[in-house]
Amino acid sequence: MKIVHILWIAIIGVAIAILVSTSGDAGSYVDFDQAITAAEDGSAKSFHIAGRLTKEKGKIVGLEYNPLQDPNYCTFMLKDQKGGVRRVVYLQPKPQDIEQSDVIVVVGKAKGQDFVADNIILKCPSKYQENKDPFAGEMAKQKTASTL
Repeated sequence: MKIVHILWIAIIGVAIAILVSTSGDAGSYVDFDQAITAAEDGSAKSFHIAGRLTKEKGKIVGLEYNPLQDPNYCTFMLKDQKGGVRRVVYLQPKPQDIEQSDVIVVVGKAKGQDFVADNIILKCPSKYQENKDPFAGEMAKQKTASTL
């Protein structure tokens, strides 16, 4: 075999190794119940949970953030796509514009009945979206499936 062939095989092997190692770190979208079950089973895997802030009379339920007391502690209640509501603990400063976000994706792990987020992705409403409600399709699927 020529050196060029061996070099190409080595490059392909390294590329495959990189893809396999990074795919294990990619989180998967679940609901709170699935994340809690995984944590109880001893999983250290991070999960993505998409949800909406729980609001009453225009105020976010459970929002705690006091930058004078602890600037790296923020909590709020989040409702996932299946309707489960849990407290999210974020050990970073409160994300700017969290109040205006339509959908929030939290990335982290369940600890007890809380979800500790390592990262928060805010998805704000856009006037360019055809479907204003990103949960509408999922909710319709669930209703159709439950009626069958």
